[in-house]
Amino acid sequence: MTGRTGLAAVAAKVSPTIVTVLVDGRTESSLGSGVVLTADGLVLTNNHVIASGGTVSVRLADGRTVPASVVAADTTHDLALVRASGLSGLTPATFGTDDSVAVGDTVLAFGAPLGLEGTVTSGIVSALDREVDTGSEKLTGLLQTDAAINEGNSGGALVDTSGNVIGINVAIATASDQSTGSVGVGFAIPAGTVTQVIDRLEAQARSAG
Repeated sequence: MTGRTGLAAVAAKVSPTIVTVLVDGRTESSLGSGVVLTADGLVLTNNHVIASGGTVSVRLADGRTVPASVVAADTTHDLALVRASGLSGLTPATFGTDDSVAVGDTVLAFGAPLGLEGTVTSGIVSALDREVDTGSEKLTGLLQTDAAINEGNSGGALVDTSGNVIGINVAIATASDQSTGSVGVGFAIPAGTVTQVIDRLEAQARSAG
């Protein structure tokens, strides 16, 4: 990491905090991304990544794949907590605040687009307070970015140039029903909403357990 500056330094700092979430169902398998919340393996991802049900596992940035289980989910905000088992010493992500985000800010998106794990893309914050109807839920207050986001990026981090997570990648706009690739219009759940939901889900999990 020595000597790296600019976006390369941000990528080096954040990459260890990003994981791939794998769901192996009876009829199909799916893949998304996640963000490490605690050193012992609590991971944040999108609810739609794990909603199909099945056996969940988490692949870490160092290549290890470990079993995981869903701890709690918030369908309204499309977020879920997953517990990866038997881990210690992970690097948790740090979250920014919504009031520090402005249109034009440089951002990096992390995750596993199209299954390509460890991918980093760059762009800017294109707009604030967007509303997206995904078909299963209506998400509001989203950040819009032109950093390339594709299927598999869901649940990964959108970070600022300090390496703070300012959003969780959740959806993309496409040019047509036939084309599902990035057209430079992606959306992320802002950090303020994310941290509130995390606190609520953790409390829910504690009371249930």
